[in-house]
Amino acid sequence: MMRALASLALSLTLALLTASTAVDAQGRTRNVVLIVTDGLRWQEVFTGAERALISSKPGGVRDTASLRRDFWRDTPEARREALLPFLWGTVARQGQLIGNRERGSDAHVTNTMRFSYPGYNELFTGAFDPRIDSNGYPANPNETVFEWIATRPGFEGKVGALATWDVFRNILNRDRAGIPVLDGWDPPFAAVRAPTPRMQFVDELYRTSVQLWNGNAFDAPMHLAAKEFVRANSPRLLFVGYGETDEWAHSGMYDMVLRSAHQVDAFIADLWTTMQAMPQYRDRTTFIITTDHGRGSGAEGWRDHGQDVSGAEHIWMAVIGPDTPALGERNGIAPVTQSQVAATVAALLGEDWNARSPRAGRPLADVFGTAARR
Repeated sequence: MMRALASLALSLTLALLTASTAVDAQGRTRNVVLIVTDGLRWQEVFTGAERALISSKPGGVRDTASLRRDFWRDTPEARREALLPFLWGTVARQGQLIGNRERGSDAHVTNTMRFSYPGYNELFTGAFDPRIDSNGYPANPNETVFEWIATRPGFEGKVGALATWDVFRNILNRDRAGIPVLDGWDPPFAAVRAPTPRMQFVDELYRTSVQLWNGNAFDAPMHLAAKEFVRANSPRLLFVGYGETDEWAHSGMYDMVLRSAHQVDAFIADLWTTMQAMPQYRDRTTFIITTDHGRGSGAEGWRDHGQDVSGAEHIWMAVIGPDTPALGERNGIAPVTQSQVAATVAALLGEDWNARSPRAGRPLADVFGTAARR
């Protein structure tokens, strides 16, 4: 009997030690938010407003004086901080930014399509699928890291996605994955049995807003929906997709590109502050902020992206969280790819996406690795 009790005690001790070691290896992150602002160029992120585009032609700017006042500064560092104050005032001080090609930092996509659906598939799965060659492609045949994480212990009912573009229901294969994907102009809380007054207000905004783009809602109501979703569901893995930065660029309106980018930065700051004020998220949450593709340059190229647009393969990334060393703008490092994001998301949550999907890129070493663990 004594031997049996001693053996049981030893087993329990080893189990506790193993669990402690696993938590230690994972790090402090318990929640991840992947945020994408569609098609925002690395040029604006790292050098701010482009002087040549603050013009009626080729920038399509309606009030050049006010745009210069708000976003033009004498140095790239001052311009980028005026445009994206949270990214450069908080993330750059507490986290990392990658992708300033003027300083030799290379972040790029591996897919050859250089537009949205293939880019998001690469982000969510970690690999390029040449079958996905259109934004009109049907439900994604590939399992995403979101779908898989939702099946892991501790994540049941704790994975979700909110976005302005109604194609995410296909990209994340909502029907098969069984996770909430609230996208497009559909009122996000219409199916909630007992919606809060705030949820009802958000749904009313969706129902009554004039729709400028077919299938793509405005960023502001979606952002409000994302905050309500967080409060109601306490997700541990969340995707938030803002779309206006891409739509205004396609429309050839550089003033609206800058103003929407500035507002997205404020939205991200608001989401960060909101979540840090909640005990389950405070000092336990990592934000990964990026884009799905780059764009061209010059008088016409800045509007577009795609296979034939040089420069559309170049992207950027930013990470802030308890396991990411505060190294600021990263220069002189090895190139990073969009295909590494999925495995990084999983690793931050203590999961191994590469074991599940061997074709996926490896986690970003400096964002989560032995140097980042505390």
